[in-house]
Amino acid sequence: MNAPDWTPAAAGDTSRRLFVFNGGFLTQGRIRRILTLAGYDIRLGKPGPDDLIGVWGQSPTSGRGEAVAERTSAAMIRVEDGFLRSVLPGRSGEPPLGLLIDDLGVHFDPQTPSRLERILREDPLDDAALLARAKEGIARLRRHHLSKYNGHDPALPVPAPGYVLVVDQTAGDASVRASRADRNRFLEMLFCAREDHPHARIVIKTHPETQAGHRPGHFTAADGDCLDGPLSPWHLLEGAIAVYTVSSQLGFEAILAGHRPVVFGQPFYAGWGLTDDRMPIDRRQRRLTKAQLFAAAMIKYPVWYDPYRDRLCSFETAMDTLEAEVRAYREDHQGWVAAGMRLWKRPFVQRAFGQHRPVIFDDTQPTKRAAQTGRKVMAWGTSTAGPDVTRVEDGFIRSRGLGAALVPPLSLILDRSGIYFDPSRPSDLEGMIAQSDRLGHAERARAERVIALLTQHGLSKYNTGQSDPLPHPDRTCILVPGQVEDDASIRLGTTEVRTNAALLAAARAANPDAVILYKPHPDVEAGLRPGQIAATEADIVLDHTDPIRALSAVDAVWTMTSTLGFEALIRGKSVTCLGAPFYAGWGLTTDLGPVPDRRMARPDLIALVHACLIDYPRYFDPVTGRPCPVEVILDRLIRDEIPRPARRLRLLSKAQGLLAGYAHLWR
Repeated sequence: MNAPDWTPAAAGDTSRRLFVFNGGFLTQGRIRRILTLAGYDIRLGKPGPDDLIGVWGQSPTSGRGEAVAERTSAAMIRVEDGFLRSVLPGRSGEPPLGLLIDDLGVHFDPQTPSRLERILREDPLDDAALLARAKEGIARLRRHHLSKYNGHDPALPVPAPGYVLVVDQTAGDASVRASRADRNRFLEMLFCAREDHPHARIVIKTHPETQAGHRPGHFTAADGDCLDGPLSPWHLLEGAIAVYTVSSQLGFEAILAGHRPVVFGQPFYAGWGLTDDRMPIDRRQRRLTKAQLFAAAMIKYPVWYDPYRDRLCSFETAMDTLEAEVRAYREDHQGWVAAGMRLWKRPFVQRAFGQHRPVIFDDTQPTKRAAQTGRKVMAWGTSTAGPDVTRVEDGFIRSRGLGAALVPPLSLILDRSGIYFDPSRPSDLEGMIAQSDRLGHAERARAERVIALLTQHGLSKYNTGQSDPLPHPDRTCILVPGQVEDDASIRLGTTEVRTNAALLAAARAANPDAVILYKPHPDVEAGLRPGQIAATEADIVLDHTDPIRALSAVDAVWTMTSTLGFEALIRGKSVTCLGAPFYAGWGLTTDLGPVPDRRMARPDLIALVHACLIDYPRYFDPVTGRPCPVEVILDRLIRDEIPRPARRLRLLSKAQGLLAGYAHLWR
């Protein structure tokens, strides 16, 4: 769902000249680009009567544009950040994810009705599909703890439930001025909260920009119990018995969380029957549901931007982007000490996990180094032991090319509990699969779209191999994927059947009349890893064959722990497992090997795919260098927009293959 919902009320069908008198419109590339895509041709100079003037909200520089508009009779639009802005506040230098472009007013100033108010007053807001999207959007914000700014940590504890939450804002903020509020108004709000709830704890939530030291708030520590840590607003709202605000966006989120906030200003969300208004707005008489309010404010009003494809997009696509960026910040901002990383892996590990604080590589004393620098420890696979070590591995949609050939990955996995290929202990992935029955309709629909992209375009983990035509026998046809025999998934995830020859023998014994196709592992074919066999039990050996083309020619797959079994499930093939791969034991495979008893959940394929391909891995866009959602990687693969590995890595890969060939001769 990528089509934008926003339509330019002032721009019409053609680009309109937009004259600006604030340098930020010219120097901040993201803002300028969104306006251009929205149909505005940014100019300097004197506008004519048919032109437009752009100003930033009610900022100190907006008076310039207002004065020119009055002299020239040119129409004016006001621009503001969207209600989901970025990871950190704008003063940190991070660009916005979307804009609010308003040809009538500005959403936080009730003196002149804004475009948003007109939508809330006049739009039917009764479309079932729109309201379903709104309900899913609310659930998604809460699930991922997303807000306008997202530098908070959902893992931090909040006060014990039963408190009253009083929301502070930055001094001099335009939305505070528009509500005619000052410090005295905030103190009045605090007094009322105490009077209304004499026996409850009153806590004050400071603004993120105040926490970051950018701008002071209205309250100080002398005024009460200030919460100035990066606490999740959603956790705070869950524990509150009442919420008091002047005009903060947290009041809007309080409505979404089920509160009826007490509002001492006149923000956009006041006056629709969802708030206790201490400064009512007489013209707002309509009664709305929180889904209708959300649909107007988050879906219909903003202009959302897709930074990977450089185009406007839907609210849901913008959420995909923000989720990826917020996840990267939350996992990486404390910093990492990395152990067990081969030299060739270190540059992409640094790019992937070091954007907020550089990764330190230390194979000797990583735990001590982490304690000294306030970082966490990560290690590749099972290379480093320790109770507080986060495991790193390639994701299930890895690259166009082999890891053993030193092709950098497009996705990586961080697992704090264990690692997906080790069934001897729980992993983060197991937890995600076990809880996948909680997915909403939109999340399931997203997984279905991912499945469709994978199947329609023949995408796999490595996306290699030839696509020559394959035989289609008139008997049952079984694919047996070979594996790297010293791979950790075989060492940790199998018992009796641990070699490719034994796997083929087991498949033949159980299916004597079937046509068995054996596909060697690409790393083995390239001479980079052990596992080459004669494959005498196979009827056909598929050398250098595209694995997805091989799947299309068979009815079933027999495997030890190969990821190809997961790809077979996605394509509707029956899968028999002789080991305990991550996708076994959930009721979707025939399991001949022992699987953990703890795998009691029974997800369907859609839920399994959501856990394995959306929730578990982190993806990295090779074009923009940004954290990204899975859809961007699939799009890059489909469009063949994956840059080739650096020349030094290609040369190193060739040398590695040559050395592996000599090692085979020496054994």
